[in-house]
Amino acid sequence: MEEIDQGFKGLLTISEKMESIIDSISLNRVPVQWTILAYPSKRGLQNWLENLFKRIEQLNLFRDDPLNIAKVVMISKLFNPQSFLTAIKQIVGRKYGQELNQLYIATEITKKTIEEIDSAGKDGAYVFGFILEGARWDYQIGQLDESKPKEMFFVMPVVYCKAQPIPKEGKEDKSTYLCPCYKTEDRGNTYVFTAQLKTRHIPRKWILAGVAMLMDVEGVPEEFKKK
Repeated sequence: MEEIDQGFKGLLTISEKMESIIDSISLNRVPVQWTILAYPSKRGLQNWLENLFKRIEQLNLFRDDPLNIAKVVMISKLFNPQSFLTAIKQIVGRKYGQELNQLYIATEITKKTIEEIDSAGKDGAYVFGFILEGARWDYQIGQLDESKPKEMFFVMPVVYCKAQPIPKEGKEDKSTYLCPCYKTEDRGNTYVFTAQLKTRHIPRKWILAGVAMLMDVEGVPEEFKKK
């Protein structure tokens, strides 16, 4: 950006690389040179910068007060959320003498907002930042339900992610939908982990609907509001 500023002042010759960045900025797009080093995102430049500053703000809180465990972690603001979930398994594994590969992340969808969480999790962490696509979460009965008309996304309430021993193979649990979680709407190689969501419908219904949880969707409010 300093070189571009100097180019506008006539102090430097504007190169092809600089022109590419200038064009991206004028079109409210994140320059390719930045996306190569950044996290997956579909946001426009202005929204992307605002999101970046929020990510930095959370990291600064962790850095400035490392001994004070956050009550709720904005998991969607982490560069590598998989590492955070792995850390949960590592802590629980050491605590109870369990092997890491024998643990998985179990999800419990709470009925609480961020402000209503009064303490950090014991064998896991309270996280926020999941957005449901293809369905909605009925927080009154604590189960998946069909989306309302013209409602593409639904902001999930606080989720308790805890490490538990992998259950032995047995009969399929038809009351639980194994919901994949991705970083962006592109899905694919942005996969993070699989959550467990309660459902009164057969899981196949949500599989056919392509229901998934996302961590980054432009234009979706990042706060949970009870309706």
